[in-house]
Amino acid sequence: MRPDINCDLGEGIGNDELIIPFITSANIACGYHAGDIDTMHQTIAACLKHNVSIGAHPSFLDRENFGRTEIAMPLDELYELIIQQLIIFFEVADSFGEKINHVKPHGVLYNMSAKDALIANIIAKAVNDFDSNLILYGLSGSHSISEANAIGLKTASEVFADRTYQDDGSLTPRSKPDALITDVEKMIQQVSKMIKDGTVTTVSGKSIPIKAETICIHGDGKHAIEFAKAIHTLILKA
Repeated sequence: MRPDINCDLGEGIGNDELIIPFITSANIACGYHAGDIDTMHQTIAACLKHNVSIGAHPSFLDRENFGRTEIAMPLDELYELIIQQLIIFFEVADSFGEKINHVKPHGVLYNMSAKDALIANIIAKAVNDFDSNLILYGLSGSHSISEANAIGLKTASEVFADRTYQDDGSLTPRSKPDALITDVEKMIQQVSKMIKDGTVTTVSGKSIPIKAETICIHGDGKHAIEFAKAIHTLILKA
């Protein structure tokens, strides 16, 4: 099965229309960490031109830190946080007569869900309650996937083209100097291994198993356009 290529978009970076032709799914900011109603409209319109599936990219309400700072909140409030953003995004998508394909939490909320079963469960419940036909994108092998599967929600196991991995399958924290992959050849080697072999080499040199159903490129990455083109070409050749 050909893997999906997804990208976080609608975040005001300015390169969305150059990336969209080379991806198959877009995770669109819902206004809480970036973007607004206008950018949602613009991004969805651009995606429709290239038959790219649209998804919601909910976050903590944290525009100042781009949704990358942990915010402690009761689980019922976290549930409402997700629901509110899905309602906002649904209304914009519905104005085009389009259905939402998937949901992918953003930033630190994504990482917290991967590590914490309770957070993963409440996010999965919110998505499932809103629309049980939605697909939840989550870190491959993490609580995000297992908790969603446990309640019968469809999932896509996500791997990252532009991030390095720890031995436990988690992403290297952005605070570490080796967290990001910026070289296109190194990135292609990692993606190719994940797709063909079902493994990834960690920062310590260990090879661990990984399930690659969807490959993420960060739209705010310095080499996002170059990476998107390279992965698109790799998958077409494969």
